[in-house]
Parts: sequence; structure tokens; C-alpha cells
Amino acid sequence: MLTGVIRPVIVSKSKLISAETQLEDGLLEAIRLAKALPDVIVKIKSIIKLRKPNASTFFGTGNVKSFKKNIAEKKISLVLVDGTLTAIQQRNLEKEWKTKVLDRTGLILEIFGARAMSREGGLQVELAHLMYQRSRLVRSWTHLERQRGGMGFLGGPGETQIEADKRAINARINQIKKALVKVVKTRKLHRSKRKKIPYPTVALVGYTNSGKSSIFNRLTGADTLVKDMLFATLDTKMKGLKLSSGQKLIVSDTVGFISDLPTLLVAAFKATLEEVTTADLILHVRDMSSFSFKEQGKAVESVLKNLGIEKDAKPIIEVWNKADKLSESECGTLNFAAITNEKQKVTVSAKTGVGFENLRELLKISLNDEKKQEEIFVSFKKSKSRSWLFENDLIIREEVALGGFKIFVSWTEIQRNRFFSSSV
Repeated sequence: MLTGVIRPVIVSKSKLISAETQLEDGLLEAIRLAKALPDVIVKIKSIIKLRKPNASTFFGTGNVKSFKKNIAEKKISLVLVDGTLTAIQQRNLEKEWKTKVLDRTGLILEIFGARAMSREGGLQVELAHLMYQRSRLVRSWTHLERQRGGMGFLGGPGETQIEADKRAINARINQIKKALVKVVKTRKLHRSKRKKIPYPTVALVGYTNSGKSSIFNRLTGADTLVKDMLFATLDTKMKGLKLSSGQKLIVSDTVGFISDLPTLLVAAFKATLEEVTTADLILHVRDMSSFSFKEQGKAVESVLKNLGIEKDAKPIIEVWNKADKLSESECGTLNFAAITNEKQKVTVSAKTGVGFENLRELLKISLNDEKKQEEIFVSFKKSKSRSWLFENDLIIREEVALGGFKIFVSWTEIQRNRFFSSSV
């Protein structure tokens, strides 16, 4: 498939244009998004600076005509606009250029649809896709204006194609939501079972292609797919990890984030991303070789905020990855040792393994809470809770009291939170 990639940048007199390197980095990301689709060859790439979007075609008349000529000459079959198009703009551009047009949201949905492997992932992507289509049915395509004949005894003018399509989409959306309810219940059941195990959980998050899966593999010895491609993996992976201190923990690798991630996808993948919200510790993996290092960090923080994780509300370690891509002079100024100040950070290379001893040490420090002694009351009805305490060797002594047991325990803050938040 021959593809063209256009990255529009809205500028005004009151707003300075970003540095050229950042503009090029943004275009490079758009091209990599395009190449994440199967059998795509990018033939045209361009950055277009606009004062304001045209209501009917997004681009100005001159740009539309110029691209029309290039698209015809290069025989482009798909044009990707790295921005947000309305249904009218998309329809008019397709009509003018006589080729398929996708905006950033549509492209990301296509990628997710091609990559989701599990049944849950497939349902989540289909749900987001249908919600996206439903929002674009109004005045989007001329064939939707056709009417069907009346049905039943009432007759009448019948329903328009758009009404029939909306009804079909809404019916399928309801089916998927019901199926996802069951998936969410199953996931909650698995999560409640994990809470009964006194092992802390660590969730890997980060901008797509920052190296999360590589770090997950290096830490746990797993063989998760690693590819230099955006959104190479979508489905959450989990594996146990044993630190040098003997402490065990569970590490989960989640879907990568991206700037302007469609809110439809954030909502659809809420069940999957709940692994992040319930984790005891978050590893925020960052690509330190990227020109958009700061912007990517802000994009991840924005998605975390949408998930209900406010900054500084949960312990987060920043893992600055891809140190191997820096020059020798740049590496010489870096401190690969773990830093434990107001923001915990460690510099690593998932490719060479440099810095991973420091990362494991920082994990040990962050999760090795000092044990505190406390007196709690467990009623006779909660025998499972009492058994859990015995199984995990947390009881110092216990006394029989009115209606239950007065138990003296020695535990960490993580174990305490697991006891009171679980249903044991």
C-alpha cells in the first residue's frame, strides 16, 4: 500500500512554532505509526503549517490542490493526516483526492485492531472502533441518506440508512459491553486472588516504543515480543521476579501510551489499564534518546491522570532507557547509579544490560518497607482473613476476644494494605 503522511501544525502570531527538530521528530513518529500498519510504503511525507484549519477541508485550497497532484502522480492509495479531522473534512478530502484518508485517531484504531491478540483486546478495540464510527455517521457519507421502505402495518417513509447503521452499531456496542463485563469480572477475580499473595506488584508504563517489553524481558527472563515498532504489543503480560534479597514481586507489562491517545481507547482499555491503578509501584520507562523526551513524559503523565493516578499519589520510578543510543561524551555525563531524591530515577540500557543492577537495587529499596507491629481485630466470621495472616507468617501472637480474635501482627505497609483492601 503506497501511503502519504501529512503532519499539520497550527501556528499563530501569539504562538511560537516548535523547534525544527521537534517538528521532524513528530513527523517521524507519524511515519512510524503509518509503518505499523501491514504492507505500508510511505511515498510522501510533509509538515504543513496552518494559521487555522479550513472548516470543509482542514487544509487551504492551495495545499489541497498541490497534494492532489502529488497523490495522483505517486498513485497513493492512503493518506494519513497526523491530526484530528471532522467527518465532513475527511469526506471532502477523500472526494477531492480520490483516495482513502485517515486521521490520527483512525490510524491508531487501525493499528490496535491489527495488533490485539487476546479476546479481551479484540473486544476493547472493536468497541473503540464502533464508538468512533458512530460519532462520524452524521452527514458523513452520501449513501447514508438513502431511505428504506416502511415495515409492518404502519408503513410510512421508512428509515434512512444512517438510522439503520446507527441501530446496528448500537446493538453491537451493547453486545461487546456485556461481553466485557464478564471479562472485567474475571480480571477482578484474578486480581483478588493475587492480593491474597503477599507479593507487591510493579507495573511498567511508558510511551510506545520506549523499551518497556525489553526491560520486562531483561528483568524477568520472559520472551515477550520486542520490535522496533510502535504498539508492537498490546496485551498485558505478567511474570514473577525474585530480587537478590529473596523478595518476590509480580511485574506487568502494559500497552504503550502516545500523545493525543484517543480517549475512546483509554476508555476501552480501562479494564486492562486497571493493572496500573492497583500496582504497588510504577516504573515509568522513558526513551532518553528521543528529541521529544519531555513531551513524551507529559503525555504518559496525562494518560495516568485520566486513569485516576495523580502525580505523586503513587510511588513511581523513572527508568531512563536506551542509554546505548547516546554518544560516548553524552554517556560520560550520566550517572547510572540509582537516585533516591524527590523523584526516583535510574538510567539503563535494555539492549546492553547496563544499569539493571541499580534498577533491581532501587526496586528492593522502594518495596522493602520496614515491618511495623500492630494490633488488629478479626471476627470469628472472617476465618479466611485469619488463615491468610497465618499462611504469610505475619502473626506474633493472638488472644481470643468477644466475637473474634485480638491479633498482634508484624507486617509491611504493602502487606497491611493488601489485607485491608482484599476480600479475604
